[in-house]
Amino acid sequence: MRMHSSRVTQQNHSLNETLPDTSEKLRSILIALYIINLAGGTLGVIMMSHQLFQRRSQSVMTIIISSLLVLHTFMLLSIPFRLSYYILREWKFGSFACKLASAIIYLHMYATFPFYTAIIIIRLFRLEFRKCYTTTWVAAVWLVGALVITPVLLSYYGTSKTYNSSKCFQFHKEIQEVPMVIANYCMVGILVAVCAVLTVIQLSVIYRLAVKYWPDLNSHVEFRAQAKSFFFILVTLVCFMPHHVFRVYYIQNYHLDKDHKLFPYNEIFLALTAMCCLDMLCFIAGIAH
Repeated sequence: MRMHSSRVTQQNHSLNETLPDTSEKLRSILIALYIINLAGGTLGVIMMSHQLFQRRSQSVMTIIISSLLVLHTFMLLSIPFRLSYYILREWKFGSFACKLASAIIYLHMYATFPFYTAIIIIRLFRLEFRKCYTTTWVAAVWLVGALVITPVLLSYYGTSKTYNSSKCFQFHKEIQEVPMVIANYCMVGILVAVCAVLTVIQLSVIYRLAVKYWPDLNSHVEFRAQAKSFFFILVTLVCFMPHHVFRVYYIQNYHLDKDHKLFPYNEIFLALTAMCCLDMLCFIAGIAH
């Protein structure tokens, strides 16, 4: 009995040592991801802004890209606050700033997605819009986001429970609330469905053009344009899809996660969504032209 008790004690002690080590590694990964996002995203936004200013183009694509630049800028401005918290392990900017910094990453993701979708559809079906139509729907997206979604989100986000003022990004505790569950499942369903449909259509178009123009694929503008359009689908698949797939698992298993072991992984997948800020570097490199 004494030997058995000793083994159990040793196993528990080993487990307690392993958990902090794992948590520390995940925190380091989280910090590294946000540093990459901040550095690469800032460089991309500056370089792309300079390029657009030099071109002085007012095309449909320029209007959409300009909107992406503004969204990425808001996202990048919130990252230093996140890094401060993850490095110091203490929030020093007040509860409203915490809610705002926490909400921005979701607002950025769900506002960026429609613009990516628009770029994919325009290039996929070779649509042509008048500048006034594009300006109208882009302005509508901004107005709905700024005057409806953002105020509602900030009014109700993080209000159903009490939180420690020195802690931040702890709003996962509300994930079991029925409205939150419904909202999460709806967003996951919409994003997955749209990505799946666009991916299938895009791949079928690329396959058809590959068969038609083989073997001189790169010499045809039409094939290059569709291949470059697929870049935006890859961004959504790589940056947004992992977070939403894990989100479903997180919601379904939250009540079993008594020690909050899943929370750091959720934060890492959330940080991955912010890596779409690096898309501007790809624009500069010529991938998305």
